[in-house]
Amino acid sequence: MFRKKEAKKAAVRQRDGNMSRVPAHIAIIMDGNGRWATSRGLPRTVGHREGAKKFREIASYCQEIGIKYLTVYAFSTENWKRPKEEVDAIMQLFHDYLIEARQELRTRNIHIQVLGDLSVFDGEFRQLIDEVQSMNPGPDALVANLAINYGGRAELVMAANAAFAEKQGPITESDLEAHLYTAGQPDPELIIRTSGEFRLSGFLLWQCSYSEFYFSDLLWPDFTTDELDRALEAFAGRDRRFGAVK
Repeated sequence: MFRKKEAKKAAVRQRDGNMSRVPAHIAIIMDGNGRWATSRGLPRTVGHREGAKKFREIASYCQEIGIKYLTVYAFSTENWKRPKEEVDAIMQLFHDYLIEARQELRTRNIHIQVLGDLSVFDGEFRQLIDEVQSMNPGPDALVANLAINYGGRAELVMAANAAFAEKQGPITESDLEAHLYTAGQPDPELIIRTSGEFRLSGFLLWQCSYSEFYFSDLLWPDFTTDELDRALEAFAGRDRRFGAVK
């Protein structure tokens, strides 16, 4: 297993001859948990449980191959409209993952950040979020951003209001960026969406300006490290000009 992981890591690093083609930051819209379950005659909650397991696997793999930031869309502001049983199950999975993170992430070298409006969480749940976010395994840790109660438009409104209140006058792009949930982090170079859908659903609307996109037909619980490798290979072949001419 170790040799296989090292071989994959070496293969990714050798793409295009250097590490510059491995994105520092990738983002994933983890779509298809419910459909994965219903297609098997199972409750949608089972799909979310399998999706949580898949996140653990992919986050560990990203850390192994040298990706520095991973942002996943776990729960949007619109997802509260789903059936209460499903929402409660997702929140319980989130809670359980934070408990696990508090106990184990120091050894896994992963640093958790939660992106979104956290005002809806209080008491022990909010304390747990704050405690896990304060943990930092080391300077070379993978930063795993969990977008929970997140909406891209809401983020922009929040950041603009905060920047204006601080500056008391016209704001610049830099002013706004300083108040985004991802302040201090590079924008995602690659955004992946699973389940065959072709939309952002309000995900990282500011940060995606020059992101490359990769759409996978796989439902999130079926997503594999091999499929991630294919996304990285596609990214390595993109000609990123950022509006310039080469």
